[in-house]
Amino acid sequence: MTTAHPDGIGGSPLRPDGILKVTGQFAYSSDMWHEDMLWGMALRSPHAHARILSVDTSEAVKHPGVYAVMTYDDIPGSKFYGLEIKDQPALATGKIRYHGEAIAIVAADHPETARRALAKIKVEYELLPTITTEEQCLDPETYGYVHTPDEYKGHASGNVVHSQKVVSGLGVTDEVRAMADVVIKGDYVVGMQDQAFLGPESGMAVPAEDGGIDLYIATQWLHVDREQIAPVLGLPENKVRLTLAGVGGAFGGREDLSMQIHACLLAQRTGKPVKIVYSREESFFGHVHRHPAKLTYETGATRDGKLVYCDARIVLDGGAYASASPAVVGNAASLGMGPYEIPNVNMLAVALYSNNPSCGAMRGFGAVQACFAYEAQMDKLAAELDMDPVELRQLNAVEQGSIMPTGQEIDSPAPVADLLRRVKALPLPAPLDTTHLDIREIPGALSNTSHGEGIVRGVGYAVGIKNVGFSEGFDDYSTARVRLEVIGGEPVAMVHTAMAEVGQGGVTVHGQIARTELGVERVTIHPANTEVGSAGSTSASRQTYMTGGAVKLAAEAVRNELLALGRKRYGWTYNDLSLVGGKVVSASAGVLVSIVDLLGDTVIDLTREHHHRPTVPFDKETGQGFGHVQYTFCAHRAVVDVDVELGLVKVVELAAAQDVGKALNPLSVVGQIQGGSTQGLGLAVMEEIIVKDGKVRNPSFTDYLIPTILDTPPQPVEVLELADEHAPYGLRGVGEAPTLSSTPAVVAAIRQATGLALNRVPVRPEHLTGTGES
Repeated sequence: MTTAHPDGIGGSPLRPDGILKVTGQFAYSSDMWHEDMLWGMALRSPHAHARILSVDTSEAVKHPGVYAVMTYDDIPGSKFYGLEIKDQPALATGKIRYHGEAIAIVAADHPETARRALAKIKVEYELLPTITTEEQCLDPETYGYVHTPDEYKGHASGNVVHSQKVVSGLGVTDEVRAMADVVIKGDYVVGMQDQAFLGPESGMAVPAEDGGIDLYIATQWLHVDREQIAPVLGLPENKVRLTLAGVGGAFGGREDLSMQIHACLLAQRTGKPVKIVYSREESFFGHVHRHPAKLTYETGATRDGKLVYCDARIVLDGGAYASASPAVVGNAASLGMGPYEIPNVNMLAVALYSNNPSCGAMRGFGAVQACFAYEAQMDKLAAELDMDPVELRQLNAVEQGSIMPTGQEIDSPAPVADLLRRVKALPLPAPLDTTHLDIREIPGALSNTSHGEGIVRGVGYAVGIKNVGFSEGFDDYSTARVRLEVIGGEPVAMVHTAMAEVGQGGVTVHGQIARTELGVERVTIHPANTEVGSAGSTSASRQTYMTGGAVKLAAEAVRNELLALGRKRYGWTYNDLSLVGGKVVSASAGVLVSIVDLLGDTVIDLTREHHHRPTVPFDKETGQGFGHVQYTFCAHRAVVDVDVELGLVKVVELAAAQDVGKALNPLSVVGQIQGGSTQGLGLAVMEEIIVKDGKVRNPSFTDYLIPTILDTPPQPVEVLELADEHAPYGLRGVGEAPTLSSTPAVVAAIRQATGLALNRVPVRPEHLTGTGES
C-alpha cells in the first residue's frame, strides 16, 4: 500500500544535484584529481580510409615525462569490442576506417607533455578510396568493403550492417496501389546530428592492489562498459570495477565506449592513475552520432482521406563500426509508418558500413528519421486532398486496440487524436506586429538584419510514436538495493543502483519512490557503481520505468519485511497497514508504532530486479512480432517566422502534448518534454555534422550550431496521465518522444510559411532563398 508524501510520487522536489550544478559546484568527471596521476591522450588519424604501413613510437617514448606509449600490439587481451558486434579495434591496426580513429595512446606527467609526445609518433599511411555513399556501400565488388568479408561476421551482405523488413496486410502490390485514389511520393534526407553534450568524455582509471582496475567514468551504462573493457585488459570482470563520475549530458553518445579502454590500458601499463579528458574537437571524433538517413516513401489514400498503403525504404549510414545500428534499424522499420492505421505496408530499413563517422544511439533512436518523412507525407497528402492536416492525422490515428504493422496490438492508451486536438486548441501567439516591431523578436534578432520586411509566419503540426525500453527479445532488467535503518534517531532509507544519472533526474525520482513506499523523510542515494547488479542503460526512455520499477520492488520488499517484523513482535492481524510519516499506521486502528521503535538496531537491506514483460525479435522477412514493451506518443504545434529574403527562421512557439501515463515528477516531466523538443528544433534548423569525403568539417561549437536560450521559444506543454496497466505506477517513458515530432512540426510550419517543399533537415538558409537544394 502506498501513501502520499509531499516529496513522494506526484511531487516535484528539488533535485539533489540541482543547486550544485547551477552554482558550478558539481564535480564532473573532468574535475577528478589524483596527486599521483598521469594524463592520457590519443593519436588520431587525419584520414578516413587508409592502410597503416608503419607506426614508429621510438621518439615519443624517449620524450621526458612520458611513461608509456601503446599501440595495437601492446593490448594484453582481446583487440576488439562493440555493443552488438565486436568489430571495433581498441587501437587501429592495419587499416583506418574513419577520420579520427585512434592509433596510439600516451601517458605523460602533463597534458602538454602528452601532446608533444604524440607529435613525435610517425605513422606511414597508404591512402585508400573512401566508401561514403549509399551507392558505393551497396556495390562492394566495385568500391570495396569497409570490413573485409572474413572479418567479424560472414559478410555475405557486403557493407550491410543490418536490415529489417516489415510487411503487413497485402503488402504493396499493383492491386493494392489500385485501391488508392491519391498517391503521394517523397524522397527525404536527414543530416548527421550530434548529441552535443557539454561535458566532454572524461574519466580516471586507477590500478588496484589486486591487479585490477577501478574506473571512475561518465557513462550511460556501467555494466556493459565493463563487459567490453575487461576482455581487452585480459582481466576477469570482477577485477574491473566502475563507479559513475559526474556526467555532463549524454543523449546516447555515451552508450558506446570512448576513452574507457585507453585510460585503463595506460593505468595497467604504468601502475599509476591515468586521467583522460577529451578536448571539444576530439569529442566530435570520440563518440557516435545520429545516423544520417535517406528515406523514400510512397503513400496511398482514398479520396476521403483513409490511408490504404505505405511503401517505404529507409537507408541509415552507420559509419565505420556497427555500434547500435541493428537496434536503430529495428526501430526505424517497426515505427516507420507512424502512429497511423495503415492496412497494407511494405517497409525496408537498412544500416550500412561506410568510411563516415560511426553512428549509434541518440535520443529517438531510428524513430526520429522516420518521423520526419512520414509526417511530411501526411502534410503532402492533406494538401492533395484539400484536408486539414490535423484532421487527416486524426482520421487515421491509432488508438488502444489498434494493430501495428508488426502485428502487435497497442494494449495501453494511445490518445493520438486527442493529443493533436489539444495542441491545436492552444491559443496561438499574437501575430507579428510590424508597426511596433521589436527586432529582438524577429529572425536575425539583434543582428539587425531586418525591420520586418520579407517575414512570413507559418504553423505546422506533427505527431510521433516511440517505443520505451529495450525491444526485440532483449532481457531488459534493472537492479535496485534498498536499505532501511535508524540513523540519528530517524528512519533513513538508502537506495543503491547502477543507474547512470546523466541529467534526466533519476536520482530525484528514486528518492520520491522510497519516500512513498517507506513513509520516511530522509533518503540517501548511494553512488552508482558495479557493486550492485546492472541497471541497464540510461537510454530508450527506460530508466524511470526500469530502475524506478526496481526501486519500487525493493522498497516494497523492505516495507513488507518491516511489517512482518511488527506482526511477529506485536501480533498485529490488520490487513490495512501502511507507512506514513515515519510511523506504521492501520487505516482502521490508527498509529501503531513508529518505524524507529519497530526497527531499533535492525537493518533491512534487500535487492530486487525488475524485468518488463518479454518481447520477441521481429521476423526477419515480415517484421511481425511483439517487439516493443510500450509505446509513447507526443504531438507538436510549431509557429515560425521566416525571413524569406535572408533565409532566416525564428521558431516563435513550440507547443507540445504528451501522454506520460503517470507523472512521477511533474516538473521533470515538463523539463524532459521541453528539452527533447529543443533538440528536435535543433535538427530542424541548425544542427548537422558536415562530412565530406569521410572527413568531419565542423568539429567545434563554433561551426556546429546548437540552440541556445535565444533560439528556444516558449513551449507550452499539455501533459496527459493515462495509466499503462503494464508499467510501474502506470508510467510511460517520456524522454525521447518529443524529439521525434518537434522536427517535422517546425519544418511543416516553414513549409506553410514559404510554400517550399523542404525535404531535408536541417533546413539551411540557402534552401529558403532558392540558392541551394531543398
